[in-house]
Amino acid sequence: MKNLNRIGIDKEAATQLADHLNHLLAQYQVFYMNVRGFHWNISGEKFFELHAQFELLYNDLQVKIDEIAERILTLGHTPIHTYAEYLTRTEIAVAQSVSTWRAGVAHVIDAFQILITQQRKLLKLSSAAEDEGTNAQMSDYIRQQEKSIWMYNALIHN
Repeated sequence: MKNLNRIGIDKEAATQLADHLNHLLAQYQVFYMNVRGFHWNISGEKFFELHAQFELLYNDLQVKIDEIAERILTLGHTPIHTYAEYLTRTEIAVAQSVSTWRAGVAHVIDAFQILITQQRKLLKLSSAAEDEGTNAQMSDYIRQQEKSIWMYNALIHN
């Protein structure tokens, strides 16, 4: 029992999971800020449709950021919380000066692909650690984001 944390997960596995979740948290934070920028700066023919869609997306990302940070805390660790740290731990590119709808949507698709890849890695780790909480969370995110990729691809390849 002494090798288990307060929710019954091996302490070493929980540390590894928390590290990967912090990596994911960094990616979500950068993605969130990118989408806020798209919401503010996209113009042109798809403005009305995407302005509303990007607002829905950044609100969803904000919820997921909180859920990821709370999962890290549940595992007994501390979520990272500085943008300097986020920028060192993300593969999602910081989108600067994006004002065309196609560029914004392409960034969203790329970010979802990065998130899904990281979340699948977390699924393997959480399965091995018998961490159903993280496993269920990642499964839910992946399912939703796979559908989002399909929908954004349908828009961009129209």
